Amino acid sequence: MRYFRLSDDVHVSGRWYLDDPVDPRGGEVDRWQFESGLPVAMDGHLRVPLYRAGRALDFSVTAVGGAPVVHARVAPIFAELAATDVQLVPVDVEGQSDEFFILNVTRVVKCIDDQASAEVHYWKPEDGRPEKTGNYRAVHGLRIDPSKVGDAKVFRPWGWLVVLLVSEELKKALERVGATGAKFKEV
Repeated sequence: MRYFRLSDDVHVSGRWYLDDPVDPRGGEVDRWQFESGLPVAMDGHLRVPLYRAGRALDFSVTAVGGAPVVHARVAPIFAELAATDVQLVPVDVEGQSDEFFILNVTRVVKCIDDQASAEVHYWKPEDGRPEKTGNYRAVHGLRIDPSKVGDAKVFRPWGWLVVLLVSEELKKALERVGATGAKFKEV
């Protein structure tokens, strides 16, 4: 089985850029909760403002928190192929009448292959962040050990939650429908 990093293709011409989600009153939302690998509970319908207007994409991420946002036409792919790995949180995207969802990935897998990755760094006690000691500080040239993934189709690697990984099956399903904005790199 092959796995891929799913990221926002910033090279799409004329594309939009999304800002971080806000609550129904326009107040700040803890954007990092969408990278925690845990289900979230929302009070009211979230709104995603545009950072820069442009062509809407089927897959993109918000500005700082990097919350993945998917169009309703690709959301069923995640719901069907990875039902136990994701939570689809409805959001209103500024200027759009179509439905969109924050793709909250709720599966975390301890699978980073330190030896096969180009470079890994860990937080150390002398870094002055005791709550992070032993966790990854940086991972370059990410590679994973597929034998540790199990049945996950969409997941974040333990210790490096800023990355979103998908199975080859899910990648191919998104490519079949021509999902715009999705970029894949094998890990």
